Amino acid sequence: MSLSRRNLLAVTGAVGAVAATAAPAAGVEAAGGRSGRHGPRVRTGFDRLAAAGYAPLEGQKAGVVTNPTGVTAEVRHLVDVMHADERVNLTAVFGPEHGFRGTAQAGGSEGRYEDPATGLPVYDTYLKSGQALADIFTASGVDTVVFDIQDAGSRFYTYIWTMYDCMVAAVLAGKRFMVLDRPNPVTGRGAYGPVLEKEFATFVGREPIAQAHGMTVGELALLFNAEFVPEAAGRPVELDVVRMSGWRRGDFFDETGLPWVPPSPNMPTPETALVYPGTCLFEGTNLSEGRGTTRPFELLGAEGIDRRWAEAANGLELPGVRFREAYFQPVFSKFQGRTVGGVQLHVHDREAFDPVRTGIGLLVTAKRVWDGFTWRSDHWIDKLTGSTWVRTAIDRGADTDEVVAGWRADLAAFRRVRAEHLLYRR
Repeated sequence: MSLSRRNLLAVTGAVGAVAATAAPAAGVEAAGGRSGRHGPRVRTGFDRLAAAGYAPLEGQKAGVVTNPTGVTAEVRHLVDVMHADERVNLTAVFGPEHGFRGTAQAGGSEGRYEDPATGLPVYDTYLKSGQALADIFTASGVDTVVFDIQDAGSRFYTYIWTMYDCMVAAVLAGKRFMVLDRPNPVTGRGAYGPVLEKEFATFVGREPIAQAHGMTVGELALLFNAEFVPEAAGRPVELDVVRMSGWRRGDFFDETGLPWVPPSPNMPTPETALVYPGTCLFEGTNLSEGRGTTRPFELLGAEGIDRRWAEAANGLELPGVRFREAYFQPVFSKFQGRTVGGVQLHVHDREAFDPVRTGIGLLVTAKRVWDGFTWRSDHWIDKLTGSTWVRTAIDRGADTDEVVAGWRADLAAFRRVRAEHLLYRR
């Protein structure tokens, strides 16, 4: 992995809480905000932007990249709130995968249309990047592109790459870019898992970051702008990051007081996000990753698997998690309408739980106890993990410790770069 340090664009001030540098904890407010019955402890970037009367957007035509997660503490969508407020000139909306209002399933979008609630034009950005996306920003007539989407904390969750693509396109179109920060729902305690090798770049990983990055979208935007955007677009984007107040790096989502809105149809709860950085790897196999059940990514299985998998997985004594023999029938996706056997993850100590190590342990044991195990023929597992290492190591019989040890040096290098862009205290 190569992550050379580049000069970070000086970020302009916004509501007195925008990052001016990537120094850890610079200018962070004490965790306080509102709490208990008076409201959430954490105030999002949008909450703070609105409280400041949208001052950083004064005189600007703004367009928002968002989806159903872009809500206030009162679960009003920010587009509806901004459209009704004369202090801001909102002129366009940009919809990612699943769409702005969230009507599309995985791998789909809503297309170009006028939003019935506001009359605003909605532009489809899904799978668009580079000049094609820049042309959309130009056609929209906006001056500033605003990003506000709840992330899930994993490299292969595509909204962070929507943000990255939009940052690059904003440079090409000569637009400002603003990120309204939201919590990492599985905490920002640290980075875990393999780091993407550049030759494996896809929409589930554009650039070399760790599988579980441990950053907020605002922090990722700072890292992207320092390390990757100049190479892709010729220079950094003019970037504002409106920080949260009250969020600490060790906070799980249920400690923020904020409402959870599923960021995609198969991410129904914060508990799903907790296991997702590891169990999403089963998308790269012929096993079900639980899509089409009420517990996606917590239920895993296939026809022909029995109690032996749960027994083998429990035998690894992975920290913070236990495995239950489980049988389920997906209503869509792999094994639709068929009963399969497998495991359900039960995280009993989320502080100790390592989702990536757990995912590797489950792959290792599944291959050992079930002779029907195969990787997807397109080697999707290599795109998810960011290299051939996990697949080839498991195929030659490596155990969990050996597989995890294979990315130790690259992860250490990423952690050093990551530390330069953190905005919030532990």
